Amino acid sequence: MTIRVLIVDDSNFFCRRVAQILSADPEIKIIGVAHNGRDAIQKVQSLQPDVITMDVEMPVMDGITALKEIMKVRPTPTLMLSSLTFEGAKLTLDALDAGAADFMLKSYEAVSQGNGQLVGALKDKIRAIVRSPVKPASAPRAAPSVAPIRPGTPSPKPSIAGQKLNVKLIAIGASTGGPVALQKILTRLPGSLPVPVTITQHMPGTFTGAFAQRMDGLCQLSVVEAEDSMPLKAGTVYIAPGGKQMYIEGSAASARIRVRETDGRLQYAPCVDVTYVSASKVFAKNVLAIVLTGMGADGREGSRILRQQGATVWTQDEESCVVYGMPMSVMRAGHATEEVRLGDMADKIIRVT
Repeated sequence: MTIRVLIVDDSNFFCRRVAQILSADPEIKIIGVAHNGRDAIQKVQSLQPDVITMDVEMPVMDGITALKEIMKVRPTPTLMLSSLTFEGAKLTLDALDAGAADFMLKSYEAVSQGNGQLVGALKDKIRAIVRSPVKPASAPRAAPSVAPIRPGTPSPKPSIAGQKLNVKLIAIGASTGGPVALQKILTRLPGSLPVPVTITQHMPGTFTGAFAQRMDGLCQLSVVEAEDSMPLKAGTVYIAPGGKQMYIEGSAASARIRVRETDGRLQYAPCVDVTYVSASKVFAKNVLAIVLTGMGADGREGSRILRQQGATVWTQDEESCVVYGMPMSVMRAGHATEEVRLGDMADKIIRVT
C-alpha cells in the first residue's frame, strides 16, 4: 500500500527536504504541500491524504487550530513537528489532545544533513500512524470492556471483577499515543489512591517536564517529573524524565526513585523494561504493570520478569491503541494477565487497589 502524505510547514526548505526524505521510500508518496493551517484544511479535503505532517507554529493559521478543524471535516492521522522548547512542548501536548497521533522534534540541521536516525524515525512514525484509529472527538466508541483475543494469541486469565490485588506499586509504560491515553486514565483516579504510580513514557526531556506540569493541573493525584532520591508516596505519580533512566531502589516499605544517565546500548530513554525490572526487585508480586499504546516492544522483557515474580500485567486493547505495538508484544509473548480497554482502565485500577 502506498502511503499518501501531505506536508504542512511554513518553511519552503523544510517542506522540500522532508519531501525528498519521504519520497526516497517507495511506499510513501508526497501528494501535496501546504504552508499554513488554512491552506492545509483545504488541501486535506481536496487531496484526501493518508497521513499529514504538521508544523505546530505557522502564520495565518497555526497547526493546532488547523488540526482541530481537520478532525471535524476529515479526520486524518497527523504527525506534529515541534521545536525542542518548553513552550513548544506545551503546544505539542495541546496538539495531541486535539487529535494528533504522534509528534517528532523539528530539527532543520538534522533534516538538512539527512541524519540517518531522524530519517528512519520519520518513516517509521509515518508507517505506524497510518494504521492508527482516527475519529472525531465526539464519535462514540462501542467496544467490550475486555477486548477479544485474536487467533494465535495466548489467552490471558481475566481477574475476578472487583477482586482486590495486593498492589504496592502501579508501573505504567507507554510510547506513541501515550500522553492522551495517560490523561484519560490519570484524570479519573482519586487523589486518595493508596499506592504510588510510575510513568515511563517515551518522550524528550523538555516534554516530560511540561507533561508532568500539565497532568498535575488536571489530576486529583499529585503528578511530578521524577528526580533522583524521591521517596515513593501513595497518591503521587512520578513521570520518568526524558533522556534518562528511572529505577526503583530500596525496600517495599521505603522505596525511592533513582534517576541515572542512560546507557548508549539502550534503545529508549526512558526505557520501560529498565523501570519494570527494577520494580520487580523491590516489589516482586505486588506490582500492577500496565503497558499502553506504543511502537516497538519496550516493556515485553520487563513484563516477563514481573510475571515470574507473580506480578499482574495489563495491556491496552488493540482498538483503543494509537499503535498496537508494545501491548501486542507483551500479549503475544504470553506475559499479560489481562487485556483492558482504555476507557475501563481507571475504574479497574480503583477496584483492584
